[in-house]
Amino acid sequence: MISRRSDSPLVVIGFLGGFVRHDEPHHPEVQMIQSLRQEYPTDAYFGLLENSKVGEAYKLILNRLDVNQDGTLSDAEKRRACIVLFGHSWGASAVVTLSRRLEREGIPVMLTVQVDSVAKPFHNDRVIPSNVLQAANFYQTRGLIHGRSKIISADPSRTTILGNFRWEYKNEPAECREFPWRARFFTKGHIEIECDPRVWSQVETLLHRSLRNSLVNQTDAAEPDFQPSGGDRSAVRQR
Repeated sequence: MISRRSDSPLVVIGFLGGFVRHDEPHHPEVQMIQSLRQEYPTDAYFGLLENSKVGEAYKLILNRLDVNQDGTLSDAEKRRACIVLFGHSWGASAVVTLSRRLEREGIPVMLTVQVDSVAKPFHNDRVIPSNVLQAANFYQTRGLIHGRSKIISADPSRTTILGNFRWEYKNEPAECREFPWRARFFTKGHIEIECDPRVWSQVETLLHRSLRNSLVNQTDAAEPDFQPSGGDRSAVRQR
């Protein structure tokens, strides 16, 4: 008798930047994923991983989609996938890398969000593969480390780029004070965008919209408060 799993096809995975561990509490990604877990079905998966664990995330997704546990994904099992990926810095680069691996298996991704994306050596975080339905990019341009300013779709007929959103800072967000002083000094702008709650509020809004659409089989859903566009948008933070 075939044993069938009740796991939801809803999978949200975030990748952290640099050498940050998944359980470091002062990072806003950790707080956001905890909040999301409280709002959606208990059998859905919400997880944060180090950016070096793309392979682990890939295996996790395949396992959750394999409803009958026969070791092979059918076309029906692939179609039921509701995958959302986000990340900061190297973690944002990992998002694109994982999406590309899923593309080779014919597995769709509903949404990718990159925050100040920094490509790892020999990785391409600029071109979003055609299995991704929607993609968004948040970046800043100051300092030794700054994010990719523009992402494009490999196939514009299949992937919508919601926007490349530029953020600028005149003053350091208060939330950055919990971060190590070395990071704040040497990678100032890169840390400022990560610890900025307004940026993560935008990210969370995008995630909510995508997740709620999946729960109603992608019928019409309420639009978020912020309206993404196809071009660059700037926001200057002043405190």
